Amino acid sequence: MSPRTLFEQELSQLRDELKKMCFQVEAVYDRLFTAMEVKDEDTILAILEQDRMVKDMEKNIESRCLSLITKQHPIARDLRTVSASLKVVTDIKRVGDIVTDMAELVLRLQMKDVSVYSGNLPLMVKESKALLHNAVGAFLRRSKEEAENVIAGDDKVDELFNRVKDDLVAHLKEETANADDCIDVLMIAKYLEKIGDHAVNVGEWEIFQETGNMRDTRLL
Repeated sequence: MSPRTLFEQELSQLRDELKKMCFQVEAVYDRLFTAMEVKDEDTILAILEQDRMVKDMEKNIESRCLSLITKQHPIARDLRTVSASLKVVTDIKRVGDIVTDMAELVLRLQMKDVSVYSGNLPLMVKESKALLHNAVGAFLRRSKEEAENVIAGDDKVDELFNRVKDDLVAHLKEETANADDCIDVLMIAKYLEKIGDHAVNVGEWEIFQETGNMRDTRLL
């Protein structure tokens, strides 16, 4: 087997591992908010126990990336792919951390229906998930156009976050409002906004993967 064929084989394995990690985090995201809807506390607790799996995936991918860089001496285009993958795995891991943090907040809220505090929050859950999914898809399909759409789409998540804040302010003006619950719901919304930010990062790394540019600056 030629060195080039071996490199392409290892690069394909890297992308497969990254894909599995992304899909794992997306699946946990779905499980969290489905469990919220049906008030399944056991699933929420299970999510907290599975955090180790994503961390192990991150370490394995990082190790593979570093091995490809140090042992295979990739050309510029391939080096962009490997280095971008190294960055993307960090963003996906942070999304996994955020999902775990949100699970803890859900338990603290005692599985309450958060839409009572803001009718915009369920839509924000949907939009943040879609943005992350589209960003991952853009990176794996190597679609610069899709990545640019993801970056532009973050404005909608930001707008929904502002709407949720307004809803919570209005809720707090009511005498019966629970301030602690409102703060926890605001934290969930903030975490969803951060997921949108990480999706944008993934989109930007896809653009770098294709062009060598990061935010109009030539890196490689």
